[in-house]
Amino acid sequence: MEGHKDLPGLWIDETEGANFWLNILTELKSRGVKEIFIACIDGLKGFLVAINIVFPKTEIQLCIIHQIGNTLKYVASKNQKKFIQNLREVYQAPSEETALISLISYEKIGAVDILLL
Repeated sequence: MEGHKDLPGLWIDETEGANFWLNILTELKSRGVKEIFIACIDGLKGFLVAINIVFPKTEIQLCIIHQIGNTLKYVASKNQKKFIQNLREVYQAPSEETALISLISYEKIGAVDILLL
């Protein structure tokens, strides 16, 4: 709350399943972490399950970089650069209202046309 950052630990494992995250979050709680206000995650289900068990009041935000990366899997490689340029208008908008207007305008013209703008 005072603007300080701490590195509570470093964990390494071969997988990032729910049990892995549950162990980490349980350890953090036992070491004195009372609450996590916001968690910015990459969309892995395991972390979401674990944090909802240990810190159920946590606000979850999906990382924009991971969201874009996951979205690009569905866009032809030759169209990705243009798609990213158009998408920037949404995620770099100065307000939520402006972002929604951009997003809705792209939705109305269809996904294929978004790539060709």
